[in-house]
Amino acid sequence: MTVEVAIAILYQNGNFLMQLRDNVPNIAAPGCWGFFGGHLDPGETPEMALVRELKEEISYEFSGELVKFGRYPSDRVMRHIFAVPLLVPLAELELKEGWDFALVTVDEILQGERFSKIANQVRPLSSIHRQILLDYLQHSQPLENITDK
Repeated sequence: MTVEVAIAILYQNGNFLMQLRDNVPNIAAPGCWGFFGGHLDPGETPEMALVRELKEEISYEFSGELVKFGRYPSDRVMRHIFAVPLLVPLAELELKEGWDFALVTVDEILQGERFSKIANQVRPLSSIHRQILLDYLQHSQPLENITDK
């Protein structure tokens, strides 16, 4: 059975908000940086699920138009990916799920890792989320234009 999830590429000033997932073995990508989002509840569209998940996970109430970036299917998961502007300062968000969160730079995406102040260590980006970001960066504009910001 394929599980459907809706996840957000949250962007602000050329950086991307990511969640450091809890470092517990029974979740996907434990201890890795990943996107915010989650499973679709029965009867939900991916858009509805994403708006709900952003509110539940970081108290972000996005009411604008969600731009679908694409779908990333695997044997077990159908990922619906949306590009969503982060229109508030980080200080206005409240992390309710995960270990840490931070704006990740293009250089960190290319390196595949980022330091977490809370974990006090460098943690890897989830491989699928890193690949989605690399695809997004390639699709949206040349890297040299993003890294100059």
